Amino acid sequence: MTTVKRTQANGDTPAAVRVRGVYKGFGEGQTRIPVLKGVDLDVALGEILLLAGPSGSGKTTLLSVIAGILDSDGGTLNVLGSSIPELSPDAKTRFRKQNLGFIFQQYNLLPPLTAAENAAVPLIIRGLPRSQAIARATEVLHEVGLGDRIDFLPAKLSGGQQQRIAIARALVGEPRLILCDEPTANLDGESGRKAMELLRRIGNRPDRAMIVVTHDSRIFEFADRIAHMEDGRIEHVKQNHGRDHS
Repeated sequence: MTTVKRTQANGDTPAAVRVRGVYKGFGEGQTRIPVLKGVDLDVALGEILLLAGPSGSGKTTLLSVIAGILDSDGGTLNVLGSSIPELSPDAKTRFRKQNLGFIFQQYNLLPPLTAAENAAVPLIIRGLPRSQAIARATEVLHEVGLGDRIDFLPAKLSGGQQQRIAIARALVGEPRLILCDEPTANLDGESGRKAMELLRRIGNRPDRAMIVVTHDSRIFEFADRIAHMEDGRIEHVKQNHGRDHS
């Protein structure tokens, strides 16, 4: 297995994500609820960063702002060389299609579609002919160990297998940034560990970054760094010296 040098996000490693003083709230006037309260965070290419903290601390909101799904109320946000707040809505959509992969807690698979069809969705959205998209998705499903399940509907698969489809779907378009929102929350300990091992094995590369929002302390060992979020701010970022870098 190729050894990849891991470096924390600093001047020595290109930043995939650079967040400075980002604010976000919901509501208006006296009912407005501040959620992000001046967030600063760097994520380097080639690293897995876990974003941990209690419910309501702003983790998922921060992930959505980084993805350009939610607009920030202030601060600067640069993702893969693009200033996200300066992009038009259409440009943000194109940016996500070309650069981002998403893995969700609830898998978000389409029930009428087979495993291969679900995994191919990002490529079809990009405009790739369906036959080519299915062929590429089938390759990735083989990589995640579902080569014998490509024609199965989600309802016929276990939770761990459905999460593998979600991982394949996130990776099929060769994204440079993978965003995961509680990817192991609906899995038992063993299945969650296998999902993270899979992500580390085929999803973590020197030209790609991964941000994982999680409450699951069982997967902390897979991180290069762990950022702890509390009350809308990053309280501290810890290097994971116990991380297996192979």
